[in-house]
Amino acid sequence: MNLHRLDLVSLALFGFVARSGSISRGAELAHLAVGAASKRISDLEAAVGAPLLERHSRGVTLTPAGQALQRHAQRILGDVDQLAAELSDFAAGVLGVVRLWANTSAVIQFLPADIAAFIADNPGIRIELEERDSADVVLAVADGRADLCIYAERTPPLGLQSLPYRRDRLVLVVPREHPLAGREAIDFVEAADLDFVSLAGGTSLAQRLQLESAALGRRLKLRIQVRSFDAMCQMVAAGLGVAVLPEAAVRPHLVSMGLHKIGLNDAWVERQLLLGARDFAALPRPARLLLDHLLQGGAAHRRAPG
Repeated sequence: MNLHRLDLVSLALFGFVARSGSISRGAELAHLAVGAASKRISDLEAAVGAPLLERHSRGVTLTPAGQALQRHAQRILGDVDQLAAELSDFAAGVLGVVRLWANTSAVIQFLPADIAAFIADNPGIRIELEERDSADVVLAVADGRADLCIYAERTPPLGLQSLPYRRDRLVLVVPREHPLAGREAIDFVEAADLDFVSLAGGTSLAQRLQLESAALGRRLKLRIQVRSFDAMCQMVAAGLGVAVLPEAAVRPHLVSMGLHKIGLNDAWVERQLLLGARDFAALPRPARLLLDHLLQGGAAHRRAPG
């Protein structure tokens, strides 16, 4: 047994394989070719001196040795994160950089004000903000490309720790001359047969609409898919369909684009946005400061009247 041959990339890969039950899916999460991932798993088994996985037609399961390795691998990777956190406290000059990935809902509605206030209080910390789909931001933290992420509930967390950030509410958006424009609120079923404008299919919002339409026994009629809330509003204003959007994201466009928002009575339109990290306690000091700031802002928002 030669445990000195273990490396962090292989340990992280093994964790992905263990959680997903698939070498190919684990390789995808680790951004490795399947062949390279299989070789790393074989090298791990050679180093340990025992099989780590039982291979089946539907995937893989852990052997007792694999279960032991997974427990220790999680602890080792956590210790590495803690080491990085402690060393970051010795940084001089610029206190550090925080890599924050967030979904579109958070970027449009909440982060501009929250980040501006944080930078005003912490000018030595630079925020690198990346806007992506909820599934992508979770994966970015899981594989170490981001320190923190903000994503919509019901997104698979891939083992991340999470805390509540903000809540938003979805509304139906129609052109001002639309037959439904005179209504203040409706049930989603009343709009389920209309043509819809949506974000790309991989986004949490698009998936939610697909699921809720299917629950009603309907097939969502997607006429156009675009990449931003602004583009969705422009398409709705052009009469190409209706859309479901976060209320705060559509509010600035109501007058300028001639749109009307209609409340939805369904429970699923109330959404929780979550802050995620691999280990909140192991975050570098700059990331911990941003985390505390975002949590305080979310708490203040929840306490605000109305």
